[in-house]
Amino acid sequence: MSSGMLQRRHLLAALAGWTASEPAWSQADGLNLLGQFLQATRSGRAQFTQVVTSVPKAGQPPRQRTSSGALEFQRPGRFRFVYRKPFEQTLVADGQTLWLYDPDLQQVTARAQAQVLGGTPLSLIISAADLTSLQKDFQLQAQAPRDGLQWVKATPVRVDGQIQHALAGLRSGDRGPELAVLEVLDAMGQRSVLTFSGFEVNP
Repeated sequence: MSSGMLQRRHLLAALAGWTASEPAWSQADGLNLLGQFLQATRSGRAQFTQVVTSVPKAGQPPRQRTSSGALEFQRPGRFRFVYRKPFEQTLVADGQTLWLYDPDLQQVTARAQAQVLGGTPLSLIISAADLTSLQKDFQLQAQAPRDGLQWVKATPVRVDGQIQHALAGLRSGDRGPELAVLEVLDAMGQRSVLTFSGFEVNP
């Protein structure tokens, strides 16, 4: 399987009150912060870095692959993922269809968006309108704060899906809660960590 295909697979398996003193959500746990993020963030854009760690084979350390690019999204269901390094690829979705453009192959493929993304952690970013709709696909649990972020663990309701669980790390920004990290452990034991920077809420 090519690096580009692996990158695409990991993405798909893989890919919010204000006062004068401080944001009202600053002391909220991860679930409250996620709920505020879903309700208040109708669109956004950010740079991302993705690190995929493979399952270690006997006698060998785990392998890591790093890629980077930019994300833009608008709810419900519209987004553009642009991979710039190490290989250029663009994924665009309009709520119905997901297109993949591979400039190296000079090829565009299209698939039904619901078939590709249904029940994946990308629902945290682009699809769910609130916690209630997200809980149709995931069991949600607040986790202990770490690394300056509030965390939520999302475990798929379906046990035969592509992932074991996802962890969403959120922080409060000037314009509302921001998604800082999305960590996905897939069904094969591979871990994919998307780290977002320069997050713009409702640009």
